[in-house]
Amino acid sequence: MSRAQTCDERAFDEYVIHSMTEHDLLEVVEIEETCGLSLWGWEAYRSELDRPEAIMLVARNASHEDYFRRTLCGFVAARLSTDEMHVNNIGVREDARRSGIGSALLAAALDAGFHAGARMAVLEVRAANTVAQALYRRFGFAVKGRRKSYYRNPTDDALVMTAVLQARG
Repeated sequence: MSRAQTCDERAFDEYVIHSMTEHDLLEVVEIEETCGLSLWGWEAYRSELDRPEAIMLVARNASHEDYFRRTLCGFVAARLSTDEMHVNNIGVREDARRSGIGSALLAAALDAGFHAGARMAVLEVRAANTVAQALYRRFGFAVKGRRKSYYRNPTDDALVMTAVLQARG
């Protein structure tokens, strides 16, 4: 059972954030393929769900009464390592972007990491992805390094960003 599964479900007006399950993986991979992320694929996410140090969350559209008919809008995958949390992937469905889902997912993951003992968060982001960089800066992340040609298809550098984690109110 992942640490994320101990997180409370968070409800917002238009979406709900909760722990990722195996039933979410087809939609997670679909979103991943449209976001320009380094592709993990179904099996990697499935394997991550079994790790106790994993924080795996999804956001679902809350407009449908039947939970299983709600569209998955986005996801975050992170992993804890002692007092550090590595944010591996955040993806939001294209038609749901700019609605606050990415911010809500990141906030939920950072909260889960903090409450599990992490005091620092680290991530890599494409140097060309200024929208994601702006999101991370709003959460206190700052660029600490650069990895040349880290990403493929297209080739791009990765900016390494870190943030000190703290309780959020």
